[in-house]
Amino acid sequence: MRPLFLYTVFSLLFQITFAQSTTDKPNIIVFIADDAGWRDFGCYGNSSIQTPNIDQLAAEGIRFTNVFLPTPQCSPTRTSLLTGQFAHTLRTEDLHTPLDSDEKTVAHYLNAAGYYTALLGKSHIGKEATNQFDYFNPGKGNPRGQDLATALDNAGDQPLFTWFAFFDPHRSYQPKSIANPHDPNEVVIPPYLADTPETRKDLAMYYDEISRMDSVMGASLALLEEKGRRENTVVIFMTDNGKPFTRAKGTLYDEGIKTPFIVNGPTRITKARTNDNLLTTLRLAPTILDLAGVEKPEVMFAESMASLFSENGSVADEYVFSERNWHDCDEHMRSVRSDSFKLIVNSYIELPHGTAADLAGSLSHQSLLRLKEKGELNEAQSLNFQVPRPAIELYNVINDPYELNNLAFRAEHRPTIRRHYDAIQQWMTETNDFPPHFRRRYDNTDRVTGAMFMGAPPEMYAPLPNE
Repeated sequence: MRPLFLYTVFSLLFQITFAQSTTDKPNIIVFIADDAGWRDFGCYGNSSIQTPNIDQLAAEGIRFTNVFLPTPQCSPTRTSLLTGQFAHTLRTEDLHTPLDSDEKTVAHYLNAAGYYTALLGKSHIGKEATNQFDYFNPGKGNPRGQDLATALDNAGDQPLFTWFAFFDPHRSYQPKSIANPHDPNEVVIPPYLADTPETRKDLAMYYDEISRMDSVMGASLALLEEKGRRENTVVIFMTDNGKPFTRAKGTLYDEGIKTPFIVNGPTRITKARTNDNLLTTLRLAPTILDLAGVEKPEVMFAESMASLFSENGSVADEYVFSERNWHDCDEHMRSVRSDSFKLIVNSYIELPHGTAADLAGSLSHQSLLRLKEKGELNEAQSLNFQVPRPAIELYNVINDPYELNNLAFRAEHRPTIRRHYDAIQQWMTETNDFPPHFRRRYDNTDRVTGAMFMGAPPEMYAPLPNE
């Protein structure tokens, strides 16, 4: 009987120790918007939009102002964020490409550390990846997958990691989707769009979608409070790419790759503040693991930024890198951004920048097409249809935040161009990127109008040599 007695004692001690180690770990919830521009929140300077819950998160936490995504597209970004790798290293750079079974998301590592993991809402990462979560609600019907209550109940006493993936504010839009719709006369029109009644209506409906998302966030945070989980929960809010408008989503301008990034955690962040450090969201996955006390795997390219959650942290990136590949139209574009400059390298200069299919029928894009047909586009709006495109674009992002004035033709900027171009080349080598003449896929939309003429994603006519 003695061995059985000792086994029982050691088993109980292990269970007690494991329970203590897991209950000390924070809950982590990442709210990720679907197609939301970084400017389009009250706390980021848009006084015309209704985002009280997100604004409160920022007022009580850390509002980051200089954080960038690895791609301006949905599924490539999501696979990158959840694995800590670039889309081209995962071979998920083209839209709708799922993760392979041998690629591990943060859910895999957190499960091993005693976490209960949940993916709520939009997936867009493939079945092999969603299977790594303990609970997946794909958002069919109402409440569109935001089933946080079930995840909390299922977790029990385990710490909970939740990837809370919204469908808002992705198109298509419906008028009056919230109780107090935004006034089209009060929207903020960026210089690359046409100031028409149609564009204003389009933006107002987009604002409504963001406000609806904000209200769901508020209800979710209230539920955490009700369940006694809020105090020990680190909340992160961000988006997967820029707003679904011409010259934003799908582009490597800041309008396409810059993200709102807010971190809030009552027991971890005791002083509200703003952080202006240049940062890549490739740091998200290692940061989540760091918060959970899990060692970062070698395949992740960046390091944790969790030290910034204390007042003495000093993490920053010298450069952040992004890529644009197939998204209805094929591209091979690479960018590097420093604190003051952005360099974009365009490989298919003979073609206009591709227009994503979901933008094609939008009121704002149709307004641009009508003005184009009449020859009435202004200089900024004309850039949407520029062809041939410059091989390189250089912008001073401090003086030219909408990136409308290409400085690449000015001799005085040659040293800046060379420095940033060398950084891109080194990054491409270190991350096993592919050259532009490899891995090409046919378009399935018209590049200018965005009209889709082919249903399923078309075949690749120039795959990598080993594919």
